[in-house]
Amino acid sequence: MAGSKNVIEFGSDFTGIYNDMVWGTGTLAATFGGGLGFTSVNEGSFASTVDEDGGVLAITTDTASGDNAAIFAGPFKPANGPVWMEARYKYDNVTGAVFCGFSETLSLTAPALPASFSTATMSYAGTGGMVGIQYDSAGTTDDFRAVMGDGGAAKLDSGNGIRSNSTLTADRWFITRVVLNTDGSAEVWHGDAGHANSDGIPTLRLIKKFGAGLTPTDLFYAVLMFENRSAAARVFEVDYIWGEGARDWNVA
Repeated sequence: MAGSKNVIEFGSDFTGIYNDMVWGTGTLAATFGGGLGFTSVNEGSFASTVDEDGGVLAITTDTASGDNAAIFAGPFKPANGPVWMEARYKYDNVTGAVFCGFSETLSLTAPALPASFSTATMSYAGTGGMVGIQYDSAGTTDDFRAVMGDGGAAKLDSGNGIRSNSTLTADRWFITRVVLNTDGSAEVWHGDAGHANSDGIPTLRLIKKFGAGLTPTDLFYAVLMFENRSAAARVFEVDYIWGEGARDWNVA
């Protein structure tokens, strides 16, 4: 028989203390535990947000436009079983860009956003596949957009992304959940305070269900990434990131 641990779990609620932790230019920071890694463009620092409950990690980037920070896990092969990730996060200033989802391409020394939006055009980076939610203040109309791409181009009807019609406000929590299925199809869910239930809790809404546009035997990283869009340090806060993949029992 195969082993009994088929599910690969990752994630953290960031309930530890991260004050005075810094990372250097072009280096890979130590993991946070929970199977999470970290990489960035240029230096920065970590801290714990102590005026909110439940554990919040605050990431302060360096000061140039294009400086970024990425928390990731994996890689995972969707052909082994569906993979999913979910994260809750916010930023101190709406001048920036976010990607939350799966990306086949992830540099551990100079990570780039899998998708970026400028004026009215979405650009798909890298040589591999990606799917997730994307926000970029470089666009004329700011919003979170569901995207799927491969080989530097949009897949299916992703085009310039599918708008979530989110309420974009600094220091407001957003939640994203992305599912990548065994046939290469995917679901992108997103929630914010502008779409809350009767108790005022943000509810996840299905922004887009993409067809089988990605190759399920490819390897994908789960990624939550923030990037500056101005010459100023920005603070990106993460309440949690978690998810699951499946193990390949057929590898010799």
